[in-house]
Parts: sequence; structure tokens; C-alpha cells
Amino acid sequence: MKYIFLFLLFIANQAMLKGAPNVLLILTDDQGYGDLSIHGNPHLHTPNIDRLGENGVRFDRFYVNSFCAPTRAALLTGRYPVRTGCHGVTHNREAMRATEVTLAEALKPAGYRTACLGKWHNGEQYPFTPQGQGFDEFMGFNNGHWNQYFDATLLRGAKPEKTKGYISDVLTDEAMKFISASKEQPFFCYLAYNAPHSPYQVPDRYYDKFKAQGMTETLAAFYGMIENIDDNVGRLMAHVEEMKMAENTIVVFLTDNGGTAGVKTYNAGMRGGKTSVHEGGSRVPLFIQWAGAKWKAHVVKPIVSHIDLYPTLLDLCGVKMPEGPKVDGVSLRPLLEKEEAQDWPERILFTHNPIDETNRYPGAVRTQRYRLVREIKGPSGGSKAKANDAGATPWQLYDMEADAGQEKNIANKHAELVQDLSARYETWYDETARDGLRRMPLPVGHAEHNPVELHAPQAYFDEPLHFASGPGFANDWLTGWTDAAARVWFDVDVVEAGSYEVEIAGVCSSEDEGARLRLTAGDAKLEATMAFAPAVDIPLPHRDEAGRLRYRNREWKSIQMGRVELPKGPVKLVLEAVSKPGVQVMDLKHVRLERME
Repeated sequence: MKYIFLFLLFIANQAMLKGAPNVLLILTDDQGYGDLSIHGNPHLHTPNIDRLGENGVRFDRFYVNSFCAPTRAALLTGRYPVRTGCHGVTHNREAMRATEVTLAEALKPAGYRTACLGKWHNGEQYPFTPQGQGFDEFMGFNNGHWNQYFDATLLRGAKPEKTKGYISDVLTDEAMKFISASKEQPFFCYLAYNAPHSPYQVPDRYYDKFKAQGMTETLAAFYGMIENIDDNVGRLMAHVEEMKMAENTIVVFLTDNGGTAGVKTYNAGMRGGKTSVHEGGSRVPLFIQWAGAKWKAHVVKPIVSHIDLYPTLLDLCGVKMPEGPKVDGVSLRPLLEKEEAQDWPERILFTHNPIDETNRYPGAVRTQRYRLVREIKGPSGGSKAKANDAGATPWQLYDMEADAGQEKNIANKHAELVQDLSARYETWYDETARDGLRRMPLPVGHAEHNPVELHAPQAYFDEPLHFASGPGFANDWLTGWTDAAARVWFDVDVVEAGSYEVEIAGVCSSEDEGARLRLTAGDAKLEATMAFAPAVDIPLPHRDEAGRLRYRNREWKSIQMGRVELPKGPVKLVLEAVSKPGVQVMDLKHVRLERME
């Protein structure tokens, strides 16, 4: 249905194509508000990013989610992320429903060329991928992080492609190529750098500068990654100038959540960082520059949010809002055009950091003056907390004008305000989550994505199986398959019935070889025997010890299971051990399905 609406928009918007502005949306990963020199960081020098804020409009109170994927879903759709189906960062909880209308899908009917470059993190299988959500071109990776930043093998579309060089440099080069090829029609370039997200890998010249100042390995790499991004933003903006596109290009810079490695060193006086529902977890930079609009450079004080970018950019581009799902955001045009927007309304913004499908908290409410917070304590500020709302703290209230660092909880002194704002949160949550949250089945059989891999973090499994490196973030694998009765399964949605070749990727020690595996899909069954495949780790250029333990790449052996007939519709793919002669069955990386013609 959404494509009928988009086709009608194409007809309506063609008259607007001439002179339509370009859109360059730059997003960095895990860089906080305090990780810029324009915001007072005494250790960093970020002149190119700073210039966007100095010459454009700088939003001083801009809020996002405090995790990666939900922020991306919100900025691409103008909707609170829970509405889109995105309610996490892994296990396919990060995917948006295919029915969501993204900025790319809204701009394409108006004649825009669209590209997503870098980290996607809103679904790994088509149509959850960039190509399924309106982007003509894609170069990057679909999941939450990448393990190798030098000479990385990325995806171009759905096909792997080896790159050469440091990943932020490579992505910038791709953006410049895309811009150069967009002379005849307006473009939307969504450049989503995966730096400075861990693993902490960066060229020597950036790292050495900060290490020489006595910083830890982690902080030296983190700050080095940021200064590399700043250099790349400088290269990119120089290219836009060289192409004579600066006058008619809207440039947006923001980050996806609060800071990480730099929070303890400089956090602009805020409490909390990534994963926290305090101010430092979700207040981030937003700079918007458009030379052709002749806006006077100024700082915006009213609170605004990630949900506002979608309606704002459509408004600035003169593109009619598509019919479809409800949009939560509002156009920021009045705040861009005037230093004092007299009739700008008071707003209330909400944050929900889901732990699983059942949790209402952690959550927060932000008004212009107050922040109301309800936490669930965990080792990483909530990201590893247990899925149990009974562990939530009482509501906390802070006066952000009098107490920017949130040192004094005034909830007891303002019981009526706490009652009012918390009731608003509960009503908001019930309304946004009314369609229910669930891990969507993994689509297979699309011609646009064939073959397709189902990765271990997307699996369900029995104990004692567990992830090798923690909670099962991107690139992890399953290990500990010591109980022959334990199973691994994937919920898939077969969009095209037919014959599928099945392959699994794993390793098996010499002591464990000979385990017999069975894959069941409905009434169909395939079996294969595990041969010796040693666990060989691939060295990675991590700067920090934690990275060496958490981010690991391996050489994986492909095991051909055979061909199976799959019916259209929901299917459960189950892997189980028929026999286990050794200590464990295997370590499992992914299952690969290829539809045969």
C-alpha cells in the first residue's frame, strides 16, 4: 500500500524537482555532546564539524535515544522508535517494519537520488535493509558494529566487497563519488560513520597524538577516531564546494546517542552517557547549515528531538509528507529561520530504552525545564540490566535549569509534577507500543537478497548454549553446545516457496569432530557430519585490551547441509545434534540459505 502512496507523490512532486535542495545527513556513532571542541572539550580539535555549528543553526537542546538503532529509526521516519518496531540493538530487535516510510522513500518520488553509506543497524535481511527502505545505493554494513576498520570487507548492496584503507576514509570517498554523480538531480546522502564506536581502531598518526599526552589506549584511540572524522568532514565539505553544490545543499550533523569513552574525561557537565536515560545519555549535537537559505547563524534553545528531522527535511525540500504511519515530529523550520520563534509551543519529549519486549522502563520525560527519570540499574547503565520492571527505581525529578548536572533529586518536593509527568509517560508508552513489540521473523527468498545469512545473534537457543563474547551483539557466535539435547532455531518468513541450498558456518575441535547435525524445516530434514575445523582467530588492530577480548573475527568452515524445499510463509529452522561424540557439538556463526531457480 505504501508504494501506491509513493507513486502518487512522485506525480505530485515532479513540478518541485527543479531547484530542489540536496540533503547531506552526517551521523556519527557513540560520539557525545561533549566530544567536540565547539562544546568546550579542551582535548579535542574539531574545526570542520565546529564550522557547521558556527556558520549554521546550532540546536543546544537536541535529544535522541541513548542507544544506536532506535535513534536511527526515529530520524529516518519521524516516529518514536517503538512505533517502527525497533526496540533494541541486536537479535533483530533493531529492525524497522518494512511498512515504515523512510526519508529515502519520501524523497525518491520527488526525483531524489538516495544513498546510505556506513552503518545501517535497522535490519540485516531485505526488506529491512537500506535497499528495502528506499535507498538506491548502499555501501557499508547492516548490523550494529564492525570488527575490522582497516581494509574492511563491506557490503555493496547485498554483495561483499573488499575495501582498502581506513573505514571512515573509505566511506567519505564513497560519499564524494555519490555527490559527484548527482549533478542532474537532487540527492539525499545518508553518511553514517561507524566511528568512534568501539572497537577502538585508528591510524597511528591520530592515536599517537593523544597517547603522547598520557591518555589511556582507549581514550587516545577514541579521540583520534573523532579527529579523523573531523578531517573527513572537512574533505567532504571541500568537495561539495568544489562541485559548486554548497549553496543548494542542506548539511545536517548529529550523533546517535550520548558519549562513551570520553564521558569521564569531559561531558559538558552532564550526568550519564550512552545507555543512560539521564541528560548525558540522549543530549547530542545537531547542526543544520544551508547557505542558500540565508539563515542567520544562531543557537536554538527550545528542546527538539530526533523525530523532528524527517518532517523538517521534507519541509525544507518542498516535498509533501507521504500518507502512511503517524509522524510524531514537527518541522523545525520556524526555529531555523528566526532566532526567536515567538509562537513556538512548549513540548514534552519522551525516551524509552527497551531491554526486551516486556519492559516499560528505563524511561524519561523531558520538558523545557525538567527531566523525569526512571532507571533500571545495570552494569552498563541499563544495557545489561535484567528484563524485569520490578527492578526499576522510583521516579527521579531534576530541575535542568538550576541543576544541569542532576545532582539533586527534587521528586519529593514536587509530587504533583512527578505524578503528572509520569502519567504522561505511561499514556505515551501505551499508545506508542499498542501494536506490540516482537522479534520479527527473518525474511528469506527475496531476489534482492539471495543468498541470505541468518546470524547467530538472530537465533533462539536452549541452554547451555551462549554467546562467545557477551550478550550477543553483532558478529558474535554461539558456543557451549555441550548438551546434545539443546537446540538452535531461527524464525523465518519464506517469501518465495521453492528449493533452497542450506549451508552452515562453524568450527569444531579435533576432539569433537564427528558430531551429527540435523536441520529441520517443517517436514523436511537434512543431516551432515561435522569435520575437524580449528578455531583460528584473525588478528585485529585493537588499541585496547577490552576490544581484544570482545571483538573477535575467526576463520569459519562452511558445512554443506544440502537442499530443502521450503513452503511460503512462516517456517522454523531448527538445528539439533543427532549425536555428540565429544565435549561439544560445534561453535555456530550463521546459517546461509540460497534460493535456487
